[in-house]
Amino acid sequence: MLEVVSATCRRRHLSPRTEDAYRYWIRHFVRFHGRRHPRELDELNVREFLNHLAVDRRVSASTQSQALNAIVFLYRDVLETPLQDIDGLQRVQRRKLVPVVLSQDEVQKVLQAMSGTARIGAALIYGAGLRISECVTLRVKDFDFAARTVTVRDGKGGKDRTTILPASLMRDLQAHLLCVAKQHRDDLRSGRGWAPLPAALSRKYPSAGRSLAWQFVFPSRVARQCGATRRWLRWHAAESSIQKPFKRAIEHAGIHKHASIHTLRHSFATHLLWQGTDIRTIQLLLGHRSLQTTMIYTHVLQATKGTTSPLDHVVIDQGQSP
Repeated sequence: MLEVVSATCRRRHLSPRTEDAYRYWIRHFVRFHGRRHPRELDELNVREFLNHLAVDRRVSASTQSQALNAIVFLYRDVLETPLQDIDGLQRVQRRKLVPVVLSQDEVQKVLQAMSGTARIGAALIYGAGLRISECVTLRVKDFDFAARTVTVRDGKGGKDRTTILPASLMRDLQAHLLCVAKQHRDDLRSGRGWAPLPAALSRKYPSAGRSLAWQFVFPSRVARQCGATRRWLRWHAAESSIQKPFKRAIEHAGIHKHASIHTLRHSFATHLLWQGTDIRTIQLLLGHRSLQTTMIYTHVLQATKGTTSPLDHVVIDQGQSP
């Protein structure tokens, strides 16, 4: 059945991450009910599983919603028997979390503690407001150095967008692309040099996968043979190739915030607000569908900017012991 789920996801042009998530939750749903076929289950069984996630496993609201979306997809799109209303569902309360943000000084310390390709990737995430998945899947053709722009293709929600290319990163990035071009020439000489193309472009443009334009900016260290075409493909690098060096750099810089590589994207938006960039522009650069999603960064700014603690107006005699 999972093969049918994958085929339906690909027919609907869902992202590989969504496909993996749906397969994961459908598999757990079936196992929870003793490996019974979903056609033998109903809304009560769905409610039982989702309440188990909320009460026994104590998952987050987003995790429970993802599981619900997977099961709804299973019945609506795969089995073509849509679920009716699920009464008695215990929804996990969604927490309103404030994003972790690094100061510009902290960003500088972290980037200085990184080196090589990982530093370029992290700097690009911060300087252009990219998600880690968007960064590692960039192609050479996505950069316009004359216009100083980066085009993100097939981002979250299947959307394209254009964001800014930091001028201070252009020299390092161009030098890095020269190395990518050299590696690509070496691959071509050895009969390889193919890059995987999205959707059906490989049939529409049979030779495009061997062009430099379609090569990944952050290519994998090794090429892998495609089972269907027998071509040697060089995919993009793993996200961990940037995530792990970033985590080490955070520790080396002595920063004790609960920061991940995604914190650089949060910092990009917050620092643009500090510079006076309007919220609508930031929404477009980040690729948010709703302005409300972007507004969370104004909450971070308004909570601290221009506000003085009342303690700063109280004179405390440091010589007095308590």
